[in-house]
Amino acid sequence: MTSQTSRTPVAATVAPGRPSRWNKVPEITVYFWVIKVLCTTVGETAADLLNEKAGLGLTGVSLLMSALLAVVLVVQFRMRAYRAAVYWTAVALISVVGTLISDNLTDNMGVPLEASTTVFALALAVVFGVWYRRERTLSIHSIDTGARETFYWLAVLFTFALGTAAGDLVAERMALGYWLSAVLFALAIAAVGVAHFALGLDAVLGFWIAYVLTRPLGASVGDYLSQPGGDGGLGLGTVVTSGLFLAVILGLVTYLTVTRKDVTEERAVPASG
Repeated sequence: MTSQTSRTPVAATVAPGRPSRWNKVPEITVYFWVIKVLCTTVGETAADLLNEKAGLGLTGVSLLMSALLAVVLVVQFRMRAYRAAVYWTAVALISVVGTLISDNLTDNMGVPLEASTTVFALALAVVFGVWYRRERTLSIHSIDTGARETFYWLAVLFTFALGTAAGDLVAERMALGYWLSAVLFALAIAAVGVAHFALGLDAVLGFWIAYVLTRPLGASVGDYLSQPGGDGGLGLGTVVTSGLFLAVILGLVTYLTVTRKDVTEERAVPASG
């Protein structure tokens, strides 16, 4: 869902002499959703690429990418405000890690997709429940404290893991192939948009449903482009597909860094008492 809020000048929103808070995530625009799907696609193809080419095995790749994610998240948490390059690097890495978590459960531990999908759904529900109980909101327009940012990134991680497991489950059960699977998930996201704009679906609920659904959408697109023609793909390979999408992400993030079109306004912290 694209944010419809007006962009108030910073000077008009911060009272003199008061501390201020910056939202640590971007404004929800078309750019947000495009880069999110691209990161999701990279998460799928890069996980396959590293697993196939790095020679570290699924466990080794998982440890390496988790370490890189931890470093980037430390940088993200230390930032005072949203910075496109750091934020989207974290999203891209968490997409890879979320995919690897699901793949480890399925391939290394033999956990059925039904079970892993259920576990990830419950884990996400717990994060949302604790987050709401403590903060009284799940809105991403107010990720301006350490606690809220922690809940946010935990939720993002579990959405990627859930989307991976649920997407694989649907693909296996329905055997639609990559292209039709992508169409199916795109239609599901469109239905969420219609429910929000035409039927009054809560914006926060609609956002998180769409956020989960973009994961299997991006994975289906990535598989369709990268997998061999005999398996229903275009045969571009994981190297070409990952490189192509990373280049587009880099271009869009550079554009947003320069234009700041996705930066939300600064807000004054209410006076105590």
